Amino acid sequence: LAEAVGVAGKVYALDISPDFIEALGQRAKLLNLVQVEVRLSEERSVELPSLSVDAAFVCDTYHHLEYPQHVLFSLFKAIRPLGSLYVVDFERIPGTSRQWVLDHVRCDKRTVIKEIEQAGFVFEGELPVTGLQENYVLHFRRP
Repeated sequence: LAEAVGVAGKVYALDISPDFIEALGQRAKLLNLVQVEVRLSEERSVELPSLSVDAAFVCDTYHHLEYPQHVLFSLFKAIRPLGSLYVVDFERIPGTSRQWVLDHVRCDKRTVIKEIEQAGFVFEGELPVTGLQENYVLHFRRP
């Protein structure tokens, strides 16, 4: 993402774990990614200013959200109008998904879409990504 936005852009790397934040900061510094700003978020909020980002990318973490509506509301506030939200997470299909996924992932794709739409986002569709075997990529737009 840092490469995609270039040095004139900004990438906020967020996590709720101070240890992960420290590791992200060290990695960004090691790679001289000056456009990456590492920030500690909270379990109910991404802690970004209103209308501060064009897009948000949530990768393999949506299923960990204990307060999805709170986090989604904070994302909705942070994303500029017509901006995007991309969610990558695990397919949870009883009888198909691995037991680890069934035990670990709290909800299926249909529920993820419903929760995100309830937060005000518009579902734009599922994006095909070559190589993903257990995951899906969903694209939403903020009206």
